[in-house]
Amino acid sequence: MEPIEVDAAFALAELGDDHLDDLLALAHRVRLAWAGPEVSLESIVSAKTGGCPEDCAFCSQSSVFPSPVKPQPLLDPDEVAAAAREAQDSGATEFCLVFAVRGPDERLLRHILDLVAAVHATTELGVAVSAGILDSHQARRLSDAGVVTYNHNLETARSYFARIVSSHSWEERAETLHLVREHGMRVCTGGIVGMGETRAQRAELALQLAAFEPSETPLNFLNPRPGTPLADRRPLQPREALHAIALFRLILPWTLLRYAGGREVALRDLQAAGILGGVNGMIIGNYLTTLGRTPQDDVAMLAELDVPVRALQGLL
Repeated sequence: MEPIEVDAAFALAELGDDHLDDLLALAHRVRLAWAGPEVSLESIVSAKTGGCPEDCAFCSQSSVFPSPVKPQPLLDPDEVAAAAREAQDSGATEFCLVFAVRGPDERLLRHILDLVAAVHATTELGVAVSAGILDSHQARRLSDAGVVTYNHNLETARSYFARIVSSHSWEERAETLHLVREHGMRVCTGGIVGMGETRAQRAELALQLAAFEPSETPLNFLNPRPGTPLADRRPLQPREALHAIALFRLILPWTLLRYAGGREVALRDLQAAGILGGVNGMIIGNYLTTLGRTPQDDVAMLAELDVPVRALQGLL
């Protein structure tokens, strides 16, 4: 894949609001040319909630901050198998196990492998995992177990990362993505906009993501959570959020660019504009610790836009 020229990416980032409509129209044409008209839908439930030892400033699942989110027990294989069957019955093609951890220790990794086996034993779904930072041995075991996709977000530009996280480095996250590719799993990686970064740093993040040639890029918008260091930051304005969407699409033309957490807060009544400005995937329903719109509302929006829907994906 030929990446966009760096100078062009930063020039797009600095285009003013008077160019937004043209930017969105171009991003939509690029999305249609590279990815077609369909939108992929995904539902998300946390398999391990709360108690994470990391200090990501946006995250209510961190145990470092006085967040109202408390640790919950791990789901067991029977619970996961039942949820996977329900997802498949809804038309799912992939099932992702998500854990709020720095990375898996041996006990958790064995539990993850048991859950992967439970999904394989009871469904025909492809299995994805999101469980933090990996070493090579862990990545190999996940790949050998049949994990198709691994999600690990870079979160923000390398130049801004230390302002958001101090308990681990950007390089550790990047190394995990290298290991995911090395061991034959698909890369799913994205980030969060609206944390105080500049437009140029959004372009920087998108370029850094592009270097990993991700098959999927979740785009989150900061939804300030009580108790976190970013609790008092104002969400992005809708047109600024739309600018970020178009920018990510133009820098990552091939990826499945997915609306993720915070879109309701940042975009408000302009969520449809993002679908016509580069987005070709959505997480529907609730997120890991925040509420979303109903799936029916999102499906109705897509119907009004005459946008075809790809197979529903269940994400656990």
